[in-house]
Amino acid sequence: MTTASGDSTVPPGIDGPALAAWFADHADVQGDLAFATVAGGRSNLTYVVTDEAGRRWVLRRPPLHSVLASAHDVGREFRIISALQDADVPVPPVVGQETTDDVLGAPFYVMEFVAGHVVRTQSDAAGLALPARLRAAEDLADVLARLHAIEPADVGLDDLGRRDDYLARQLHRWRGQYDKGRSRDVPAIESLHGRLAAAIPEQQGAAIVHGDYRLDNLMVADDGSVVAVLDWELCTLGDPLADLGLLSVYWDPFGQGEGLPLIPAAAAIEGMPPIDTVLERYAAKSDRDLGHLDRYVAFGYWKLAVILEGVLARVKAGAYGEVDAADVATFEQVVPALAAQGQDAATRAGI
Repeated sequence: MTTASGDSTVPPGIDGPALAAWFADHADVQGDLAFATVAGGRSNLTYVVTDEAGRRWVLRRPPLHSVLASAHDVGREFRIISALQDADVPVPPVVGQETTDDVLGAPFYVMEFVAGHVVRTQSDAAGLALPARLRAAEDLADVLARLHAIEPADVGLDDLGRRDDYLARQLHRWRGQYDKGRSRDVPAIESLHGRLAAAIPEQQGAAIVHGDYRLDNLMVADDGSVVAVLDWELCTLGDPLADLGLLSVYWDPFGQGEGLPLIPAAAAIEGMPPIDTVLERYAAKSDRDLGHLDRYVAFGYWKLAVILEGVLARVKAGAYGEVDAADVATFEQVVPALAAQGQDAATRAGI
């Protein structure tokens, strides 16, 4: 019978015996299971599950508590990854999902472990050879263009969300999340919201929008090729240029290779091209005009500031476990800094 390894090794959010029984019904498991938390995530919690034969899986579940309504929908993630299994976008093979709270006290899903590199920091990027760094940037752009080229109905995702008025709906949704989930007032977030809402660009068609597309939400092989796109929690239908705006924010958020622990500038290293080169490659693979991209960049800064303000509130509430005072201080510094960067991008866009 499959059991969990000792309770002392089971991280918060995991019920070892209950999960062992679930895995016995859904996967070919040999021996006991071990569980480890994957560090770095600030949204849904991610764990690696390993059996005694060394086979690995990845489990995703919502935070332990302080979850806003409509947020952290792991069932939605599972549906999207399942729909893209045979599409021209690499995603992990799915194993199964649990839609009830019976096993872990919250829904979750499990996918196969994909071997590769997550390039989150400059140290991670330095682990790739110079040609692999360029390949990672090029493949990142190519995969995103292929995602945006998929007709949602062809993969059964035509009802994933409304196609029109994407930025207006996003501004409304995330302003609501900010109002309900913040731990303090951030005036720059509120004023930037007004500027963005008053100058929404005309949407160029509709596509599957990842919603959080960036280098460290990909798995890359040793040669830099993208082997899996991860973290589909914010995926919906809408304006594909929003993915490019947020990607631009993450590429080098504060310019000149400046990063912070929450959003390190992994791409600001030798061998990684500047974001303009990445955007040019995407443009060459698609038929979209990037002339108004600064408006989407401003929106990307604003959205990220709102998300991290919500994460800060959950960190303070203990939703991710023990609170680290230095972590809290970093969040408190980064959120207004991002909003200020968004103000600058809005000014460049002439709004």
